[in-house]
Amino acid sequence: MTDSLAIALLLAGAGFFLAGTLGLLRFPDVYTRLHALTKADNLGLGLIVLGLMLRAESGAAAGKLLVIWLLVLTASAAASQLVASWARARRIRPWQG
Repeated sequence: MTDSLAIALLLAGAGFFLAGTLGLLRFPDVYTRLHALTKADNLGLGLIVLGLMLRAESGAAAGKLLVIWLLVLTASAAASQLVASWARARRIRPWQG
């Protein structure tokens, strides 16, 4: 049962990574691309970490996975803020379809 749940979480996480990649390739401007990447990738990584935590050999290993996920969340938020600030400083406007 635990293996099935872990596999389901890993596949769902991979699906969110795929959705974020498609958003990066398909959306028209830098702001919507950032939104797609940060939301989908953070959720995808969270699901993958949960799936891996179910298979972790110890509580310490599960804790390390959680810390890694939190660090990636922080880095992702900072990086997307920097990219959005760069785009705004260069007066890059959102796409007005």
